[in-house]
Amino acid sequence: MAAFSYKAMTKDGRRVDGTVQATDRRGALAAVRKLGHTPLSVSEAGGAAAAKKRKGAGGGAESIWNMKIGGHADTMTQMEVLLFTSELADLLEAGMTLGQALGCLANQGDEDSAQHVVAQDLCQRIVNGEAFSDAVAHHPKSFQPLYANMIRAGEASGAMVGVLRRLVEHYERTDSMKAKIKGAMTYPLFVLVFGIGAVIAAMTFIIPRFKAVFAKLGGQLPAPTLLLMNMSDFMVAYGWILALVAAAGVVLFRQWARTPAGRAKVDGWKLRAPLISGIVACGAYSSLAFTLQTLLTNGVNVLQALKIAENTCDNAVIGQALATARKRVTDGTSISGPLAASGAFPRMMTDMLAVGEQAGSLSSSLGHIGFRYQKDMDRNIAKFTTALGPLMIGLISIGVGFIAYAIVSAVFAMSSHIGR
Repeated sequence: MAAFSYKAMTKDGRRVDGTVQATDRRGALAAVRKLGHTPLSVSEAGGAAAAKKRKGAGGGAESIWNMKIGGHADTMTQMEVLLFTSELADLLEAGMTLGQALGCLANQGDEDSAQHVVAQDLCQRIVNGEAFSDAVAHHPKSFQPLYANMIRAGEASGAMVGVLRRLVEHYERTDSMKAKIKGAMTYPLFVLVFGIGAVIAAMTFIIPRFKAVFAKLGGQLPAPTLLLMNMSDFMVAYGWILALVAAAGVVLFRQWARTPAGRAKVDGWKLRAPLISGIVACGAYSSLAFTLQTLLTNGVNVLQALKIAENTCDNAVIGQALATARKRVTDGTSISGPLAASGAFPRMMTDMLAVGEQAGSLSSSLGHIGFRYQKDMDRNIAKFTTALGPLMIGLISIGVGFIAYAIVSAVFAMSSHIGR
């Protein structure tokens, strides 16, 4: 048996400290719960294990805690945030206080997990009297600005569980749209990579062997075969230079694309490029509509909602249009006019917004807009996969066909030369 020190919350919300005897940390957690408390943290008090832990971490549990907060262990993925929010809503609905629910979530999983680190920090801030929205804002890598503002609206309205449920719906919709777009890109990219790899292998390994055979046979090679042989020689001699140049080009392009000007150019190209423009645009419009609906439904004012939507928008062009529209919103209520004046949004979308504003059901109109463009995105994804697959196969077939034609024409030419 070993001694474990604990920090816990009582049923009436008070914070207590103490020690319990247990064989391991899991047993210590169970012992604290038997006392009727909700454990916030449990650690071994003294002993070789604790000394070893302090020595390895550089001095106590607090230094370990600071190390985790300063590193990447305090960053949850979007899926982890979704599960965290759903479980938090369930615990609050079951009657737990916010501190108790966060303490319960902190004790789930490993101590090194992001949820444990984030939930324990949130719980500690709540115990110290900090508002939940302010505590969430201290973890911007895990929680988007939308999350903190939604929580703030829930605190003001007293409908925290409802706000958390809407956040779960928002994250589920966003994750579904991203999964659909990634799924649409997977097959064409696989075909492209496989085709390019096949052509490179043929040019660097197969063609040089045919060249040696043709050189032994003698005779004049056809023009397509000569072109193919010269291309193969160039690939063998300077292929590594081409690979380095291509890698450097990709790195430089990605760095440029991260700059404000580069991102605006790339995102503008995405909205105009054939095949993918419909997917990107409809996905952005749908996400924007659902984000604004979620914020406005929970009492966030129009100007603040537009600011949050601008910060969470994945497309720089649409984000800039939102920034311009936000400056034009003078009365704080109407957004259809400024969005239409920006020229970045389709007429159908702004007209539906105007109708919703006139009828006093802007939130409902935003929901209809979101579902409409979500369906349009699904249709564009289907068109994309239907059109791009054959297109990629056709382009690869042209390359492979040229190689085959050059080889076969040379074989016939050498056969004729041998026959004479």
